[in-house]
Amino acid sequence: MPNPMNGAEALIRTLAGSGVDVCFTNPGTSEMHFVAALDQVPQMRAILGLFEGVVTGAADGYARMTGRPAATLLHLGPGLGNGLANLHNARRAHSPMVNIVGDHATYHKQYDAPLESDIDAIASAVSGWYRRSMSPTTVAADAAAAVAASLSPPGRVATLVLPADTCWLPAPNGPAPADTPLPTQPVDQADIDTVANLLRSGEQCTILLGGRALSAEGTLAAARIAESAGANLLCETFPARQQRGGGLPDISRVIYLAEFAQMQFEGTRHLILVDAAEPVSFFAYPDKASVLTPDGCEVHTLAAGPHDPETVLEALASALGANDPASPQPTTRPDRPIGALDLNSFAAAIGATLPDGAIVVDEANTSGISIPAATVGGPRHDWLCLTGGAIGIGLPMAVGAAVACPDRRVLSVEADGSAMYTMQSLWTMARENLDITVVIANNGRYAVLDMELDRVGASAGGSTARDMFDLKRPPLDFVSMASGMGVEAVRVDTADDLTAQLDRCNSEPGPRLIEAIVPALGS
Repeated sequence: MPNPMNGAEALIRTLAGSGVDVCFTNPGTSEMHFVAALDQVPQMRAILGLFEGVVTGAADGYARMTGRPAATLLHLGPGLGNGLANLHNARRAHSPMVNIVGDHATYHKQYDAPLESDIDAIASAVSGWYRRSMSPTTVAADAAAAVAASLSPPGRVATLVLPADTCWLPAPNGPAPADTPLPTQPVDQADIDTVANLLRSGEQCTILLGGRALSAEGTLAAARIAESAGANLLCETFPARQQRGGGLPDISRVIYLAEFAQMQFEGTRHLILVDAAEPVSFFAYPDKASVLTPDGCEVHTLAAGPHDPETVLEALASALGANDPASPQPTTRPDRPIGALDLNSFAAAIGATLPDGAIVVDEANTSGISIPAATVGGPRHDWLCLTGGAIGIGLPMAVGAAVACPDRRVLSVEADGSAMYTMQSLWTMARENLDITVVIANNGRYAVLDMELDRVGASAGGSTARDMFDLKRPPLDFVSMASGMGVEAVRVDTADDLTAQLDRCNSEPGPRLIEAIVPALGS
């Protein structure tokens, strides 16, 4: 007779039956029954990452592009902790995700084994839903509840802790049916009418878009509203996913530097938030404002977490009679640059070669300052950003986006310092033969910290302080690192070579890496 289904198999079958058919994994001993059960459920694709930050960042990228969760498999509290930075980014992006975190068997926890830790405390920092599954009779239903919680608007990280004996004991109930996520909630028509009246009032209004409002449909509706009412239109600094390119409106982002962002909001009497938070400075700076809106500005939340921002924007457009099409961004590309590489020619090379339908994963930091302007009129593409500010997400997020959309090229534009947090991602790219072009902007510095040292008023920093931002002793060799993980790589130091290599990489299957030697901002 066949062995009865155990808790691990019941859980995996429930995940697959609930639409979760990808699991990014970095397992340990307590997860071995989950790993063994993968052979029994071919519907679940398991993808190995060599560090938990790769696993969690990949699940974030997958969720941003599909709108549904992948699972992660993490080893006890330390494994969950290793993935925490990119779980923080995922929480800020409202990405649906289901973390399966192994734990000691229920009867073994009392002995305080070396890997015993406070998983509850670690998970609480990033999870919008949390449960510990205590029995193989309930583990499948717990998994179904985790998936539904992750998908409930606006999306959240769900964490399910899985004691080892819950996995290996028989699960007499078998898999559970899919659970139903919470539905979106409508916005009261009275609230829509109130905002419509503000837009008609003649007082200066700014509409700030974020999150799900930055789809093509959302931006088109918002642009119709703004043009009809004469309102300003901005989007958050680091969008989770923004659909861009020729034919869509050009929506400026709130500038990272607080004093410049304040200029964008200058004169605003009413700020209307659509799936966005009230804008504040990323950090506190001496003698600089934390809140970016001017004194006397009233803030109005039109659509938030439980709402569907696209539907809300269409309703507002209807209330205003804003039916004329918005002015589209013309389809244009920069000329192919030649000569020395600098920040402008670096951006122009990206814009001149951007593939149609590309997914751009942007963690270029200071090296990417000119890239948004160089690509706004290019072919339609998606733009994924560093939502939570915890660096090291770019390469893993490219992995997840490529798994989610195998028919599209992923362009990962990555700063050298940030790349070093999760370089192991390259190995997974090679192992899975993912269509990713990685461009490392190597300026040999944590250049953003050079700027921040001055901005926080620590401008007296001398050679020891500046040395903390120097990445040239010894120099980082990204070509060698990539080659050592199975990714073909090349180094370029001219705009001509960068453009030629981008053409080549974007036209060939599989992962490729270009190390571009780019001067630092201000050099």
